[in-house]
Amino acid sequence: MREIEFKITKAEEGAAFAVHVVPKSVKNEVAGKHGDALKIRLTSNSVRGIANDNLLDFLSQKLEVDRKDIEVAAGQTSAEKMVIVVGLTPVEVESRLLN
Repeated sequence: MREIEFKITKAEEGAAFAVHVVPKSVKNEVAGKHGDALKIRLTSNSVRGIANDNLLDFLSQKLEVDRKDIEVAAGQTSAEKMVIVVGLTPVEVESRLLN
C-alpha cells in the first residue's frame, strides 16, 4: 500500500472519511492526502452538484459498490466533504482506494 495516511472511521454500517475535491482536473484520480482528507481530482467543475455526482460515480467504481451505498454526508457545496460508504469496513475502503 502507498504511504498515504488519511483518517477513515467506522460508521454505523460502514466507513466514513473526509475528501478534498479538486475540480477541473485532467482525469479522475486519488491524488494523495490533504490534511486528514483524501485528495481526489475530478474532471468535472463544481457547478450545481456536478462535482458531487462525479465524485460518487468515481468512488462507486473505485470501491466496487453500488452508488446508492455512498453518500456525501457533509460539505455538499464545499471542496471539503465527508463521505459515508455503507457495507465496507475502513480497512476495505483504504485498500480499494489506495491500490
